[in-house]
Amino acid sequence: MNRPHPAWPVAELDDLRRLRAVHAAYPGSRLTETNLPVPFAESWPVLSDLEREFPALVPDIRRLRVLAADGERLQVHVLGRSGLRGRFDAVLRDGWCLMRNRFLVFGMAAVPDGEYTRVGYLAGNVLPGNRLLAPLLAPARRRIGRRVTANLHRRFS
Repeated sequence: MNRPHPAWPVAELDDLRRLRAVHAAYPGSRLTETNLPVPFAESWPVLSDLEREFPALVPDIRRLRVLAADGERLQVHVLGRSGLRGRFDAVLRDGWCLMRNRFLVFGMAAVPDGEYTRVGYLAGNVLPGNRLLAPLLAPARRRIGRRVTANLHRRFS
């Protein structure tokens, strides 16, 4: 692997900043952030329980099953309430979860913020012409973002 020249600046990104960078790479995706009133050590074990907790937090997900795991890399099957179904390649590690297939991307990141946890949730399409679809999908994405935030606060209140 190529290493940068030692004189070059290196930016260290926490997981939430990394999720913001992923958001910038997917035009029309929606990133929602909030503070949870619990420490990271209490929130992340719940957030990273993809099979039980993710469907309760994300309105369109009916069921998520982990099909295979190899360290932090997972293959999951998602069944959505709106008819979505598909396999996703996922990476799950402390403070970070990113799931992607040919059409969709989901992400979650959490970082300690004093006594609280700062959490971000990302959802978007991975489609050619997504910039054209973004204005049409924006109201639904905002609604879903608000519901995920409300579900997070309900879960951790």
